[in-house]
Amino acid sequence: MHSLWNTRVSFDIAIKKEYAESHVSIRFKVLLVVLPILIPPLIIAGAASALSARGGISAIGREFLQFKAEELVRYAGEQWRLLVDNELSDDPDYVSIAQQTVGAYAAGMIRRDSELVFAVQPDGALAFTTRPIQLSEDERRAIIGRTRENPSGWESVTVGGVRRVAQSIPFAPFEWVVFFSEEEAVFYSSVQAITRQTAIILAVSVFLAVLLLVIFTRSLLRPLSMMALTMRRIIGEHDLSQRVEVLYRDEIGDLGHTFNLMTDELSEMYEQIKRYAFEAVVARRQERKIRTVFQKYVPIDVIDQIFAHPESILVGQTRTLAVLFSDIRSFTSIAERLPPEQIVASLNSYFSAMVDTIVEHNGIVDKYIGDAIMAFFGAPVSRDDDAHAAVRSGLDMLAALNAFNARQTELGLPVFRIGIGINYGPVTIGNIGSDKKMDYTVVGDMVNLASRLEGLTKIYHVPILVSESVANEVKDTIPCRWIDTVRVKGKSDATQIYAPYRTADKNQRDAWALQERGMTQYFRADFREAARYLLAARKLLPKDPIVHKFLMQCKHLIASPPPPNWSGITTLGE
Repeated sequence: MHSLWNTRVSFDIAIKKEYAESHVSIRFKVLLVVLPILIPPLIIAGAASALSARGGISAIGREFLQFKAEELVRYAGEQWRLLVDNELSDDPDYVSIAQQTVGAYAAGMIRRDSELVFAVQPDGALAFTTRPIQLSEDERRAIIGRTRENPSGWESVTVGGVRRVAQSIPFAPFEWVVFFSEEEAVFYSSVQAITRQTAIILAVSVFLAVLLLVIFTRSLLRPLSMMALTMRRIIGEHDLSQRVEVLYRDEIGDLGHTFNLMTDELSEMYEQIKRYAFEAVVARRQERKIRTVFQKYVPIDVIDQIFAHPESILVGQTRTLAVLFSDIRSFTSIAERLPPEQIVASLNSYFSAMVDTIVEHNGIVDKYIGDAIMAFFGAPVSRDDDAHAAVRSGLDMLAALNAFNARQTELGLPVFRIGIGINYGPVTIGNIGSDKKMDYTVVGDMVNLASRLEGLTKIYHVPILVSESVANEVKDTIPCRWIDTVRVKGKSDATQIYAPYRTADKNQRDAWALQERGMTQYFRADFREAARYLLAARKLLPKDPIVHKFLMQCKHLIASPPPPNWSGITTLGE
């Protein structure tokens, strides 16, 4: 009877859930009808206000910068006239003094730290600047192009890596183009404040509109709520003899009458339902026992799939997913220094931390290969971000390893270092084996490459490497650095390999961009140009092993040029 009671309760909960979903859906439909009428005008009004404010403030700011720029050029004109009147315009020393005077006057016009005044010569060189700045080559070319196309006017330029708005005016006697500039973020700060205020007002307006709409729909649906209360009383008391009171002769009244007819039918079928429920409870208990035993050996998603489709237990599939390999470096030497029971305890603690991280990202631990872990992402349930999940899992495994090593150090035990390799592509997946022993696993050339990538982490001194296919999937959201182009053992085709990072600062990104340019020239056999970019990258990352490796190779190949058919591809594992 206890089982029958649980079955009845489950049936009641299902009815309540169905009721709740239907009730919410009606309110939701009302919201869908009314909100599109209310919200767009609010959004349009807010956007129009923000744009109007931006235009007005921008116009005032432009006029102010233009006034300052014109004032500076006027002063420069006065200095030039002094030179001309005193017949000193051809004397370089006096011209230089006049130019310095103009620069000093420009510095005196500065009213806040974010302002910057500078003058550019025809070749892009800085004639003067009110504070030290360093123009990159790209910035210099951009400024030269702008001054040639339109030497006078409103500009948006990048100076020293900072986006600025500027008013430019040419000064022909000195062959200058003078820029009076302000940081873009400071220039538009008032606009941003107005935009934030507009957004807050808009959010409050939308909230009040939704609140009033909810109150209105609740009042509108009150008769249905009263009928639902009667239905819940019938379900809660398990008394099918109760009936819904039909108050109105309309659609809601028809619904109540139909429910009364349904309860009559349910009373007749109740005994049969109890028998079926008893059989279902027994079946569920048996299924739970099977799941409890086998989920220790087989992923729970696989068990669910087998119960749902037992006929597919021996059928393989071709799927696109991500495969991750991780391995403890020099584990044999660690194991030789510890007693067996301590090795097992450390490994269990390590595996627990790693597996929890993999499972957290919807990964499946395929198998343990000694101290190595093989996992995959994208089966039996495929998701849109399987490659992202694999890379995030790998990065989180490194973070979990730091916490594990901290505990190892506290206990006076050796720390672990690991390498991780990740690949993404088509594989064959299924229950592979015999009728006596089988594994739900993946096989294929893509799996082998993932294993090779893990081994390459030792050679390139990085904790995690991913293939080109993985980098293409994740590079928009996860920083990925090109490490090399290699041909691994067992593969005829070369592949680019990348190292993903959780974060990357500007210095790192700039260095990686220079390194990538250098490597591009390296694979084109232009070793001197490659070395130039790599030397620039080394200034930003002085101790980086990848930059050092390619610099040494460029030095060697400049001294001993390679044959004409040289490709630059690193062949490993031969």
